Amino acid sequence: MATTMEELLDGLNRDLSAEYQAVITYRSFASLATGPYRQELRQFFEDEIPDELGHAQFLADKIVALGGTPTTEALPVTLTRDNREMLEIAHRAESETIERYEKRVRQAEELGLTALKVRLEDLIVDETDHKEEIERRLKNWKE
Repeated sequence: MATTMEELLDGLNRDLSAEYQAVITYRSFASLATGPYRQELRQFFEDEIPDELGHAQFLADKIVALGGTPTTEALPVTLTRDNREMLEIAHRAESETIERYEKRVRQAEELGLTALKVRLEDLIVDETDHKEEIERRLKNWKE
């Protein structure tokens, strides 16, 4: 079944909600991190925020350019005080984001939106880098 512009816009708004969620999650995790890795985790989470905000800005602008209205709602945020669990939550979110963007690439391609397709592929690169960095932090984790 062919993708409609409405389906693409709905998907982009879900992606935007997830980027808002990421900003809130990373800001919160930066403050909640404790223990011997506190400073490193705080810095890691804080360093992710500008990328996620940039993704949100791109998505909101693109939604408007395509005739839609950007959402103001974030997906639900899951919080924890456990450092490892913070990274696991972030890893799951990055993996889910990559899957959503891969779907959005296919939808953009179906609709002939080449520039959007390419920009979404760039977002996939960013999110994959984030996911791989989290995987490196989780490897051989000892507390």
